[in-house]
Amino acid sequence: MKNIFLLCASGIFLFICGCIFEDPHTLNILTKEQPCSPSETVLKTIDQQKMIDNVYDFTLFDISAQPVALQQFQGKVLLIVNTASRCGYTAQLRDLQKLYRHYQSQGLEVLAFPSNDFGGQELETNEEIALFATTQFGVDFPLFAKTRVRGSHQRPLFTYLTTQGPADKQVRYNFEKFLVDRTGRVIAHYSSDVVPLSEEIRADIERALAPSA
Repeated sequence: MKNIFLLCASGIFLFICGCIFEDPHTLNILTKEQPCSPSETVLKTIDQQKMIDNVYDFTLFDISAQPVALQQFQGKVLLIVNTASRCGYTAQLRDLQKLYRHYQSQGLEVLAFPSNDFGGQELETNEEIALFATTQFGVDFPLFAKTRVRGSHQRPLFTYLTTQGPADKQVRYNFEKFLVDRTGRVIAHYSSDVVPLSEEIRADIERALAPSA
């Protein structure tokens, strides 16, 4: 009877809390309506309840589980990429780093959002992802926590990117790239096979960075 009571009590507690993560390492998605910590409450308030005017209105967890307001990048050009550590396109991390180093002083930020949405090609923990990206590819641009980028649990940022941006209205695979101008407007969406150092991406970045852009 004692064991049955404990099982029932546990079930009631989980139901009331409503805060079970689909993946304990995927911090940028909640599977239930009610968050269960102050920081998650802040994220829900900012990310889901207010009117979203541009990319800078979003706040998400970084790779170290700290809330980051994208407002801190306001006025910069952003290249937002959904990444994976075990993908055929993973080597693009090296080119993303080169792109970042070349244009950072002019106002470019590369924001990487690791995702396990495509064939389970991401490492298990955020710590493993950070270690892999930094040691294997020398990444020092901002890394965020594992994030859902498609489906019913798609993070609102990626819902915004795919609905506001041009061309394809969904994320189809790892290493898709969204270019955001200095006003927070999505101006380009590149498929996985458009490499970071391609003439197309570099030309678009340079136009976005230009003083008259």
